[in-house]
Amino acid sequence: MVRPLVDLLARHRSISLYCAASLLPFALAAQTAPTPQNVFGYKDFSAQAKIDQTFLAVPDAKLAGDELKMLTAAPHIAGSKEDHDTAEYVAAKFKAAGLETSIVPYKVWINLPVEMKIVATSANGTQLMSGPTREHVEGDPYQDDPRVVMPFNGSSPSGDVTGDVVYANYGRPEDFQKLSQQGVNVSGKIVLVRYGGNFRGVKVYIAQQKGAAGVIIYSDPWDDGYYRGDKYPNGPYRPETGVQRGAVQYLFKYPGDATTPGIASTLDLPMSKRTPPEQAASQPTIPSIPISYHDAAPILENLKGAQVPREWQGALPFTYHMGGDGAVKVHLVAKQDYQYRVIWDVIGRIKGTDFPDEWVVAGNHRDAWVYGAVDPNSGTAAMLEAVHGIGALLQQGWKPKRTIVFGSWDAEEEGLIGSTEWAEDNAQPLEHAVAYFNTDVGVGGPSFEASAVPSLKEFVRDVTKEVPSPKGGTVYQQWKKAQADSDSQRHVNNGFNEHGRANAHVNDDVMVGDLGSGSDYTPFIQHLGVPSTDIGSSGPYGVYHSVFDNYKWFVMNADPTFVYEQQQARVFGLEVLHMADTDVLPYDYVNYGKEISEYLEAAQKKAQTDGVTLDVNAAETAAKRFADAAAAVKQKQDRPEGNEVQLNNQLRATEGDFLSAAGLPGRSWFKHTVYAPGEYTGYAAVVIPGVNEAIDAKNAAQAQSQLATLTEAINRAAETLEKAAK
Repeated sequence: MVRPLVDLLARHRSISLYCAASLLPFALAAQTAPTPQNVFGYKDFSAQAKIDQTFLAVPDAKLAGDELKMLTAAPHIAGSKEDHDTAEYVAAKFKAAGLETSIVPYKVWINLPVEMKIVATSANGTQLMSGPTREHVEGDPYQDDPRVVMPFNGSSPSGDVTGDVVYANYGRPEDFQKLSQQGVNVSGKIVLVRYGGNFRGVKVYIAQQKGAAGVIIYSDPWDDGYYRGDKYPNGPYRPETGVQRGAVQYLFKYPGDATTPGIASTLDLPMSKRTPPEQAASQPTIPSIPISYHDAAPILENLKGAQVPREWQGALPFTYHMGGDGAVKVHLVAKQDYQYRVIWDVIGRIKGTDFPDEWVVAGNHRDAWVYGAVDPNSGTAAMLEAVHGIGALLQQGWKPKRTIVFGSWDAEEEGLIGSTEWAEDNAQPLEHAVAYFNTDVGVGGPSFEASAVPSLKEFVRDVTKEVPSPKGGTVYQQWKKAQADSDSQRHVNNGFNEHGRANAHVNDDVMVGDLGSGSDYTPFIQHLGVPSTDIGSSGPYGVYHSVFDNYKWFVMNADPTFVYEQQQARVFGLEVLHMADTDVLPYDYVNYGKEISEYLEAAQKKAQTDGVTLDVNAAETAAKRFADAAAAVKQKQDRPEGNEVQLNNQLRATEGDFLSAAGLPGRSWFKHTVYAPGEYTGYAAVVIPGVNEAIDAKNAAQAQSQLATLTEAINRAAETLEKAAK
């Protein structure tokens, strides 16, 4: 029996304090990275550099490993007793570091499975398979815990449906279009799709629009199984019975509790304030179930009809067919237990001395579909070691200028619920938050990666130049080398990436991605306009959202000595420290302006190609105005005098200017005019989304209207920067 987390809190608290005290006098020795002489945002970086070196000495690889082992000792799905145990554990760590700590509950509408069943039969009634099959491999010590919840989809309704099976590849719009061109009608059918290409909720969304009766989602070995390399327990990739659980909530409509879009699901919220679940726009109306490729194989192998296009063929050892002709029929049963369940965010605060109303928020989610060693608790362990380092500074008498808030979010897996409810609960004070820093999959391997709003891309690069890499040199140097190697390989492959689009990264510096959705930065940047970043460290990771994402897999495949946990703690902590104490907020609006101009140019070309009339002259004029103002402000930022209160207020207000009160068409919760998850991608960002999605729909009037809204936002932001430059 696993010892309860609370039984070991005292021991870990004493270790944490001992390490802080014992490590501080020592230099980083071989791990020391070169200290930058000048850092954007600081009048004189020398004082901050000393603070940074003290901090960098504290995050401890072994402690991170101990914390990860504790956090993954039991399955801890959102709302469970074990989930609450992890909340208590994180809260104790926050308190030990000197943070003012609270556990904040919310009551939210989520489901747990009662019964999941799939039976496939041939045209003559022969049973082909009955499942789902239990997840199992040889020798995994965690797979048989009775608390493991069976694979299911969050937000799927209950259903009992029977129908012919149609294979729809990744379930993208173009895949359903191909089926239609081949004369395959999915109405009333059970659609079988494979993971990849888009968010799983989008697969269900399109199938629902096409009239399907239900959806089965499986993981093809082409995408994360033996086609990629050795499967677990002999390697990192998905074994035959592994299943990717996940929510199918329509996050591109709005995340969070389905019954409270735009408001917080507090314990005392009257039912009259909630949307009835059956009326919630973010909830699917057809059932769906995730299965393994072990269970999908007999269905796929027996499908008839047209042979699939080459790019639809997966790695199972037979030719795939589209189906839909009655060769295979599936009976799908999904019985769900929906209730209002309590979840728990853990919040730790350090009040700022100079600007207490300016919050620097940093967070990671804690809940997991099962054990969640990589997703999310590698990030939780990194966050705890960042807190450990900041706690050591507090013990020495350091205090931040701005208020620091750490958040351990709950129920992220069910639809970004914990972070969204807290953000909606704190919408007013977050108007003054200067940044939100996110980590989710903190460590899945050794390759550092990051995404951010354009104004913080250079900020992330600067931070990584100060953190030593386990591979030698700095995180920045290794990041740049890895991207150069990747770019060279893409050049060998005729200059196209895996999606067939030309590689647009022509900058010599490392590429920082754009923020789409799928993690807890979503409510901060896309609903409230808080400048945000997201960091992680990736590698071969084929057990996502399965029972095998556990401590054993992690130490075998991801980070055996936890040195990348230490690295991520250092990067995450320096983000917080720099933003909390910087003289001038380090927003790079020059880069923002360049990216907006590129987005407009690309939209104009896309409109011409698609035959959509679009007049971009006013938008281009606004973008030029913004770029000129940004250049003038940058000169002022480069020469801080030490009293930049008004300048900082205007710099922060600029990101908020990109919000539109009306939100995006059909999904008003998303307010940002420059970045949003795509309605038909779900995870990936769509830039200037109102414009581009209208072009995709060949709706010229809406494209022009959304372009006008975007132009107004750019002009608002330009005007704010012009005032800041005076």
